[in-house]
Amino acid sequence: QVQLVESGGGLVQAGGSLRLSCAASGITFSNYAMSWYRQTPGKQHEMVASITRAFFTVYADSVKGRFTISRDNAKNTVNLQMNSLKPEDTAVYYCTADGTRQYWGQGTQVTVSP
Repeated sequence: QVQLVESGGGLVQAGGSLRLSCAASGITFSNYAMSWYRQTPGKQHEMVASITRAFFTVYADSVKGRFTISRDNAKNTVNLQMNSLKPEDTAVYYCTADGTRQYWGQGTQVTVSP
């Protein structure tokens, strides 16, 4: 059974930082690209950041220079360091494992107050 469990969300003031973590089980972690998506009410999921098996990273333009994705294959975890947060970063953040199929976590709420 595949499980992706996100943690680290919460409430922060604009300009602050949060670090999201995602713990994966039930997959061979190193075989998967890992991504973070976010969703706000009424909108589609938006890819925020992705890291390949070879540790190549891709970011949405809206977060470049502020967010950093990393992975630890020994611990089966992927992290998202979020700095200089803005109110428009408020969303539910989801971790995904991307292979022949895509697995999703349950999401964690990030709220950035003005």
